[in-house]
Amino acid sequence: MQSSNAGQARRQRFDRIVAVFHPDMYRYAAWLCRDKVIAEEVVQESMLRAWKSLDALREDAAARSWLLTIVRRENARYFERNRLETVDIDNLTAAQSALLATQPDDDLGDMRAAIYALDDDYREPLVLQVLMGYSTNEIAEQMGIQQGAVLTRLHRARAKLREKMQTGKAE
Repeated sequence: MQSSNAGQARRQRFDRIVAVFHPDMYRYAAWLCRDKVIAEEVVQESMLRAWKSLDALREDAAARSWLLTIVRRENARYFERNRLETVDIDNLTAAQSALLATQPDDDLGDMRAAIYALDDDYREPLVLQVLMGYSTNEIAEQMGIQQGAVLTRLHRARAKLREKMQTGKAE
């Protein structure tokens, strides 16, 4: 009877944590892998991994960082396990080439493209701060680097974005 109660309490704790942070997990995974379907798979695997290691989470207050760390690591595992298919765009038929057509670029599309073009070292802290609302201390802890390094990367990321957006408008 006690193990049943303990199992139920564990399940309730997990459900409570996931209910709060699932949107953040998905948003972060989508930014990391740039594909909604892969992001869903990464989040599913992350939730399974989180369930298995739930007892390692000592304080529920640290759940967000803990879950996002799991998402980042699971994303890396996904791309280690799976090699994505490539398509030779030079040999597409006319009908297939139409699939490559994009909608007219607007400022938001340009900004997204510029963010995606950033190196991971710059994109990740920027996304963690702007999209996820992390402080520089939390980003440093999450990425395993010093706060000064985070500040430098954020400054350089913004400078690169500013430069890209200004040259994009001039063209």
